[in-house]
Amino acid sequence: MMKRISLAISAIVASVVAAAPATASASIVELGAQTKTPIAAPSCPKGVSPASCYIILTRTTAVQSITDSVVNPTTVKNAGWIVAFTVGLSQLSTVGSTEVKYLHELDTAYGGTPQLALTVLKPGPDNEYTVQAQSGTYHLIPFLGEVLQEPLSLPPSFTALTALPVAPGDVIGLTVPTWAPVLSYDLNATQFAYRQSRRANCKNAAASQTAQLTIGASQRYLCSYTGTRVEYSATEVVNTPYPKKYVH
Repeated sequence: MMKRISLAISAIVASVVAAAPATASASIVELGAQTKTPIAAPSCPKGVSPASCYIILTRTTAVQSITDSVVNPTTVKNAGWIVAFTVGLSQLSTVGSTEVKYLHELDTAYGGTPQLALTVLKPGPDNEYTVQAQSGTYHLIPFLGEVLQEPLSLPPSFTALTALPVAPGDVIGLTVPTWAPVLSYDLNATQFAYRQSRRANCKNAAASQTAQLTIGASQRYLCSYTGTRVEYSATEVVNTPYPKKYVH
């Protein structure tokens, strides 16, 4: 499965850069992963019971604000296209019957099976972010316990595109309309942190839907969590600039 996915991503990257001149080459950047700690499938810290384990992200859009002391690691530096993403997913339990029990409880509590989407956000003042573009939704149950690398898919209204356009300054967020086991926590509080797209009651799970699901909508991200990493990154193919000798 992972070989198939890697080949599919390679094909997408090739299609994006194919239009460039033969002597030019586009660079590929992994936004959110240019740090010393690789993306990993989360697990509960040693000695922590499942009831006290906070690896589940629920009904929100998340933006990683610090990773390995790198501030805003998913910020786009050069214009290009997001063509794939990588996400670490917890297995929940190695015991099949226990995992089924957890899945049922989480599906019931948060309105459905685990899902996520990739979201392009434009930052504004006072930690406000506006949705610029968003991928299709991915269902995660088949991949729990893995670091999943997946080519981008888009909503039906974007069938003419094969990737999400990004501009310098954009930030890549992870949108979870239901729930997803993507949080690694109990990390160094000065080296890891992320924000959620909500403004109040930050110590508790969102009581209602707070995920950013509408293009053009804005929200303030005032719930910040230190010592935690959302295990995701995004693959960008950077636009190849015109050669300096180009005169037309």
